[in-house]
Amino acid sequence: MHKKIKISDVVIFLVVLLLGLSCLLPLLNVLAISFSDSASATANRVKFWPVNFNLNAYKKILNDQQFWRSFVISIVRVVLGTAVNMLLTILMAYPLSKSKRDFRAQGIYMKLAIFAMLFPAGMIPLFMVVKQVHLMDTIWSLIIPTAVPIGNVILLMNFFRAVPKSLEEAAEIDGATPFKILWKIMLPMSLPCLATLALFCIVGHWNDYFTAILYINRTVNYPLQTYIRQVTASFDMSKINNIELLRQYLQVSSRNLNCAKIVVSVIPLLILYPSLQRYFVSGIVMGAVKE
Repeated sequence: MHKKIKISDVVIFLVVLLLGLSCLLPLLNVLAISFSDSASATANRVKFWPVNFNLNAYKKILNDQQFWRSFVISIVRVVLGTAVNMLLTILMAYPLSKSKRDFRAQGIYMKLAIFAMLFPAGMIPLFMVVKQVHLMDTIWSLIIPTAVPIGNVILLMNFFRAVPKSLEEAAEIDGATPFKILWKIMLPMSLPCLATLALFCIVGHWNDYFTAILYINRTVNYPLQTYIRQVTASFDMSKINNIELLRQYLQVSSRNLNCAKIVVSVIPLLILYPSLQRYFVSGIVMGAVKE
């Protein structure tokens, strides 16, 4: 017996298909431009398939020392930033998940956290603080201002509250300390939520370019996304003194080069995301439900 197809199912399928294409097609266009020749890219003749396929843009990236320096800076930022975010999120979410009977000041700290999330200090005061504590032009200026993501704290706090209270009580009877309960019971049971929050932190640090514009003054210290955003291919014609050098410069346009940089910068997330995707839905749903 065939299942009857509902009109609502068809509409939902078409809407999801259109949304998927709206995300996929721009990426295909960027990928096609990166593999096309300079003339086709400049003339805007590239759509979703490379025109006059070549690898000149990627060959130029291999010789771009600043690109790879920024790539390494972004990796260091992601590792340090995610570690700091997760550590502080866990240490803040666990006590806030307790009842007022177990943690009397829980309500006060919760109100302060919500207030800080709804009413941030603003760009100028934050810039002044970063400058006064001498974090300008350092990797820590990209990490410390966003060290405690309150939204992540609330998700993890609700996840901790969903863990059966009887498990904690049994551990307390056996003499376990609060830190041991957190390490041995709460964190292993919260793996889906932790993986989801780690994904949020990784993507946030990797894709952020604006923070470095504020706090990093020297281009050599730019993370990758800021370097891609700020630096375009600029050719100094005064340095071209022979035909061969002119030919090499004309092989790659700014559009080719920048699209190739974008493609390379997306690869780490494409490798990482599938491994954490299976935790995404359960982590969000369980962390967003408050009993």
